[in-house]
Amino acid sequence: MIQPLGVVVVLLVLLLISAIKIMREYERGVIFRLGRLVGFKGPGIFLIIPIIDRVVKVSLRTIVMDVPPQDVITKDNVSIKVNAVLYFRVLDPGKAIVEVEDFLYATSQLSQTTLRSILGQAELDELLAARDKINRELQTIIDAHTDPWGIKVSLVEVKHIDLPVEMQRAMARQAEAERERRAKVIHANGEFQASQVLANAAEIMSKHPLSLQLRYLQTLNEIAAENNSTVIFPIPIDLLKPFLDVISKEK
Repeated sequence: MIQPLGVVVVLLVLLLISAIKIMREYERGVIFRLGRLVGFKGPGIFLIIPIIDRVVKVSLRTIVMDVPPQDVITKDNVSIKVNAVLYFRVLDPGKAIVEVEDFLYATSQLSQTTLRSILGQAELDELLAARDKINRELQTIIDAHTDPWGIKVSLVEVKHIDLPVEMQRAMARQAEAERERRAKVIHANGEFQASQVLANAAEIMSKHPLSLQLRYLQTLNEIAAENNSTVIFPIPIDLLKPFLDVISKEK
């Protein structure tokens, strides 16, 4: 038969084991004594009063939470699906356990409703072009609501915006038209600059007629070098005028 002393020793050992708690570096133990919050302890080893104390373990590491895709109607009446990712951590373990029933579920629901609300107030072009601004606004609003729970939201990122097929086609046509417009503008600017250079060259040649004759001779030289065929090229009378003047003087 088991001796009463042995039973007492076994019970004392079990109570001692249950009184010893160990928390990792990133964990804290929220202690309730007879249902009353008395604080939190950790990291390392500490003792509690068995049966009387209850310990709830809370992680202080940054939690990465996916926000499921949400149906959103933008300010300009475009129906889209948007998902996001949320980064937050517990700063006050006592508040995270006492102030809200399930801080993970509550944060998830809050992020979903806030995502639909904020994106519904913006136009589609703003969502696509000013995503950083939207992310900062989401982070500020969610963090303000979770602060009483002892939770700090450090970052909110909109991951993907799913557009309807019709809107994707319309945006593709718009992008193509924009590229064509830029190409025409660049071509027109090139023609304008070329015409300016030609006008300047014509003005200079009009002031110096000999430069026009030199250009004429250079063109003849280039044609002769590139082609082996015979080319009949009219010679301007101005080019022969000096020779005609010499002949008329001799007569």
